Amino acid sequence: MTLSVPPLAIAPSEPGSRGVAAKGSREAASSAKEVARAWESFAAGEDIEMGIRPEILASWYRCRDRYEVDRTLDVAPGARGNDVQRLDNGVIFTTLGGLGALAGQEVERDGAVVTVADGDGRVLGAWGDPSAQRRAELHNLAPWSSWSEECTGTNGMGTSLEVSGPVTVTGPEHWCEAFHRWSCAGISVRDVVTGSPVASINISRWNAALSELVPAWLSQAAACVEQEIYRRAIYEADKVISEFNRKCGQVAEPFMAMDRGGNVIAANDEAVSLLGLTPESSIAVGATEPAKRWTPDISGLPEVVRWAKERAQGPARWSGYACLPVSPGEDATPVTLRPVVDSNHVVGMLCLFGVQEGEPYEEHAEAAVGPLPRRIVGLRNDRLVLLAPSEIRYAEADRNIVWLNTERGRIQAATRGLDNIERSLVSCGFSRVHRRFLVNLRRVAELERGIKGELFLIMDPRSHDSIPVSRRQAPELRRLLGI
Repeated sequence: MTLSVPPLAIAPSEPGSRGVAAKGSREAASSAKEVARAWESFAAGEDIEMGIRPEILASWYRCRDRYEVDRTLDVAPGARGNDVQRLDNGVIFTTLGGLGALAGQEVERDGAVVTVADGDGRVLGAWGDPSAQRRAELHNLAPWSSWSEECTGTNGMGTSLEVSGPVTVTGPEHWCEAFHRWSCAGISVRDVVTGSPVASINISRWNAALSELVPAWLSQAAACVEQEIYRRAIYEADKVISEFNRKCGQVAEPFMAMDRGGNVIAANDEAVSLLGLTPESSIAVGATEPAKRWTPDISGLPEVVRWAKERAQGPARWSGYACLPVSPGEDATPVTLRPVVDSNHVVGMLCLFGVQEGEPYEEHAEAAVGPLPRRIVGLRNDRLVLLAPSEIRYAEADRNIVWLNTERGRIQAATRGLDNIERSLVSCGFSRVHRRFLVNLRRVAELERGIKGELFLIMDPRSHDSIPVSRRQAPELRRLLGI
């Protein structure tokens, strides 16, 4: 694979005069002191809303309230486990390693270190200035150490795995005080099928700033690697569709094929009818491009697909089944999953409805619900908005971005993914009524029926907003509302 990434310059460009340089230096020092004061207040338990970049403050909340990272940590812990997280195509980490090595040669003169980590934040390789690497090793910024936010707090690698796009973490923006003299910039590489992070590339510099050009370079580096993931996703879809076509004539039951993320890429007429696909959804069935694939609205299916992928790594010709609420108002239907394997990797699933075959899926009881979250963090302009769950009427997903409809207006959630928001709010009386909508049941004001019997929720009688209810979710919603 050709690495079409431009040369990397990490040192800030030379200012036009010494006076400008001195002014910029004073402003940077002043800003660092303000961030340091905010960090001290926040680490002591206070809540702050202004003065810190929203993505950094959201990370601090995760580190303090969710992960409970020790802010006095000065050495990153060793990574857990012995197996490197792998994609189905090992070319990904080969490409990342090539980028890291090339960038390491370029940044050596600027006293910087380039690191590559897997999707769990485990460092796989480090390149750059030898003296900077020795200093980094004092903090265990070296292979086989863990730099996820959960383990090491706010940092370029770990925070990039939590959000999309390039992330810079400068000085006291790091959660752990021992790292306050480092400047870091990182970006995650994401699986185009599942949306989950699979790797990260990061640049770190001791006691010096990074160039404003670094985030653009990181974006191009990530895009270069994701091209290979995209190519692999198209290849996998062709394999799955080929296997589906080969088996389709042998079954009379509803039958469909899914990619690794549980998105449908092929279905027979019986499955289209059973799932009640709309014309728009029917068009998406058969799409090989990841962004155009259709996600079925079957409660519990994503968990079953993840379980099947894990189990299919073992015995040959594995199959398993689960009973899922496929049709609204009817008993759960047996759904059998058979993996599609290519080069010893699961690339998709064949899904047969009405058939029980292989290992049964046993749903494990959820862990006891912990204390309610103190705040849901939202982003508006340059401010971080702290919301009590009771303020939120509903959450709406726009792909991986989640919008919160609140009494303070429409606010973007700092956490990406409606599934993640649901996990935070399910104990607060929220319920998923549609694959795109999560509603606060306490805020439902009116119910409305459509021409064809569709159900809509009115959250605020003063507005014209109405929330569609999926046919599959309608029976459970009626039960929860007592109607």
